[in-house]
Amino acid sequence: MLPPRPKRFTRRQLTSASVAVALGACAGTGARPQPTAGQVVGGVVVGSPLPDVHFVALGTTTSTTRVSQLRGHVVLLDVWASWCEPCKVELPLLDDIAKRLGSRGVVIAAVSIDQDEANVHRFLRTRKTWTVRFFHDPAGVVAERLAPPKMPTSYLLDRQGLVREVNTGFERADAPRLERALAALAGT
Repeated sequence: MLPPRPKRFTRRQLTSASVAVALGACAGTGARPQPTAGQVVGGVVVGSPLPDVHFVALGTTTSTTRVSQLRGHVVLLDVWASWCEPCKVELPLLDDIAKRLGSRGVVIAAVSIDQDEANVHRFLRTRKTWTVRFFHDPAGVVAERLAPPKMPTSYLLDRQGLVREVNTGFERADAPRLERALAALAGT
């Protein structure tokens, strides 16, 4: 069964305030059960391939990456925004995980849905170097196709590109659980 078609957003609607409302706001409170195989989360079905969305490398308008290009790696694809407070807490923790697991074939890719790329760069200057691969989606293609229910939302993909877990919102306690899940998918 296919997931319901996610709500379409126009470029004008993708402002920080409207995305916060449309995506369920930046949030994360209390223990949350993790979706199981076959469960629909936003525009994604756990256990199925992630839609082959594409995103643009920061600082370019033409260098794109597709989800399918990441096959062969264990991937955590994080959808975030610079105005989202839980995202600002999450990304440095994901970067630490990327440093520890990168040699095991784990890729952490963070796709910003900010309209203004300058806001993304301003946030990235909060840390001297990053291991996470950063991308930009100012047109809202990722938000439209994946329909993340909260900001941030992370999609854990196995080496075949199948969604094994979806983490909606972020709390500090999520970081060690995500790292264990990535390590298990990587076979380490």
